[in-house]
Amino acid sequence: MYERLINLIGENNFQKIQSKKILLVGVGGVGSFAFTSLIRSGFLDITIIDYDKVEMSNLNRQLVASLETVSKDKVEVATNMASIINKDIKITSLNIFLNENNMDMLARDYDYIIDACDSLKTKYFLIKYAQDNHIKIISSMGVGNRLDASKVKVTKLNKTSNDPLAKKLRKLLKDNNLNLNIPVVWSEEVPIKKGKVDSIITSPGIAGILMVNYIINDIIHN
Repeated sequence: MYERLINLIGENNFQKIQSKKILLVGVGGVGSFAFTSLIRSGFLDITIIDYDKVEMSNLNRQLVASLETVSKDKVEVATNMASIINKDIKITSLNIFLNENNMDMLARDYDYIIDACDSLKTKYFLIKYAQDNHIKIISSMGVGNRLDASKVKVTKLNKTSNDPLAKKLRKLLKDNNLNLNIPVVWSEEVPIKKGKVDSIITSPGIAGILMVNYIINDIIHN
C-alpha cells in the first residue's frame, strides 16, 4: 500500500518513519487530519489522547465525525479508522483529559509529540514534558475563526502574530523559563471575529497535514 511513498522517499527513509513512536493529543478538527496523515504515511506506533465524544457540530470538519459515529468516543472511532486502513498499525488510545495530574501516564520514549488540543494549560504541560524528556514536539495554535487556509504555516512560536492563543502560550512559557523556540502550526490571518470559536474544514485540515509534513521532513533530513 505504500509503494508510491517508498518510490518517492526511498526504502531507508520509509523504514525510519515506521520506526518512530508518535504521541497525538487531540483527534478533532486539526488532530483527525494529523492522525489520518500519520496512518497513510506509514507510521505504525501511535498513541492518541482525547476525552471528547463525536458531536453533530463536528460533522463539518472532523474526519472522525459521521452520522454513524455521533455520541461515540473520538479515540474509539479513530482507532477503528486506523484498523480499516492498515491492520498492522498499533494504536494506544487514552480516553482522558490530559493535564498536570495525569501526565505520568505518558511514556518517555516517544520520538515526536503532536499537540492538537484546545487547552492552553495542556499545551503548556505537554511542552514542558517534551523539553524535560528531550522529545520533539510540534504544537497547533489557533486556526478557528479563519477562512483563508493559504495563511496556515509552520514557524517557531516566537515568530507568530495575530494569534491570541500563541501570545498567551509565549507568556506562559517565558514566565516559567521554558524554551519558546518550538515549531508551531498557526495562521497569519487575523481572526474574522472574536468570542465563540467557529470553524470550517480547510484551515484545521491544512494545519493537521502540515504538522505531519513537518515531522516527515524532519525524519528524512535530520
